[in-house]
Amino acid sequence: MSPTWDSDEPSVSAPVSPMGWVRVAARGTVLGIVVFGGLGVLLLLRLFERPIFGTDRPVTPYITQSVCRAALVIMGIAVLVRGPRMKVPGAVVANHGSWIDIFALNARKNVYFVSKSEVASWPGIGWLARATGTVFIQRDPRDVRNQIATFEERLQHGHRLLFFPEGTSTDTMRVLPFKPTLFAPFFSDKLMHDMHIQPVTVIYHPPEGVDPRFYGWWGDMGFADHLIKVLAQRRQGKVELVYHPPVRVDDFPNRKSLASHLEHQVRSEHSRLAE
Repeated sequence: MSPTWDSDEPSVSAPVSPMGWVRVAARGTVLGIVVFGGLGVLLLLRLFERPIFGTDRPVTPYITQSVCRAALVIMGIAVLVRGPRMKVPGAVVANHGSWIDIFALNARKNVYFVSKSEVASWPGIGWLARATGTVFIQRDPRDVRNQIATFEERLQHGHRLLFFPEGTSTDTMRVLPFKPTLFAPFFSDKLMHDMHIQPVTVIYHPPEGVDPRFYGWWGDMGFADHLIKVLAQRRQGKVELVYHPPVRVDDFPNRKSLASHLEHQVRSEHSRLAE
């Protein structure tokens, strides 16, 4: 498993003001109702969707997408999107700076995230991840065979998988090297000749006057504390998603060259636009 990225300069946040706590209470209540209410609707629909369609999910991903869009509105975070939607079979990769990535990327298109297996046991987040069809994997080279089988099944059912090749979240100010191991399943005989991968650059623009790393979630930061900090913020910033043209997997001789190419696309745009 990849170690969690950390910084030599710890993030220091100002104490939450009384009005900040009012915003936390107001936004948090509405956010909880929308997220867990949406989860209830999704689980109810799955009772009918699963027996009829099995692995396929023709309806419930739209519930997830709607909830993510609503969550961003409730938090007050604007999303800017540039670039084409991928219309060919394949997966999506992006740099990873925050848990907010999940909402922003899901709001744009129906995707199924690939996550480390530990997330499945996290209270709250783990329940949501399992319900929305997240693919859980062991990030271990010895588990590549199982990953290949899982990816083949999901991709052949038309699922658009999305994963973070850095293997960890950061402070949003950088792009870490992409790990080639995560691309190994795409070079199986059943996938490599039909699959495409679309890189996405995620760029955060923080609220005016705060630490540029405001939205970053890294090191030993607790989810609850970070969520409170975001909800307490009076005026929010924005997240920008830049979708690059998809590339064919079989245009590359191996997973290392594919990972390097995708990393270069993501890193170049991040360096150009990040403030």
